[in-house]
Amino acid sequence: MPFDPSLDKVLKKWQCEETGLLVTINQYGKGEPKVQIGPRVVLKKDGTESQRKAGRLTMEDMLWFYDIIDEVKEELSELAGPS
Repeated sequence: MPFDPSLDKVLKKWQCEETGLLVTINQYGKGEPKVQIGPRVVLKKDGTESQRKAGRLTMEDMLWFYDIIDEVKEELSELAGPS
């Protein structure tokens, strides 16, 4: 079965203001919700947004992720339901 973009949903999103790193909880169709780290959203010189792969995380990325990890875990637990 080919990928269908209409079935791919972002359920919750966090964005680091300093680095543009995105952390999202996604669900494809009726599948299990999962955490995705990346991409990065950067502001181009003309004022438009562009996305890039997250690549390697900086210390700033890690400290921000550490600050939000409990919230991400709680949201994922609520969305995934009992295991």
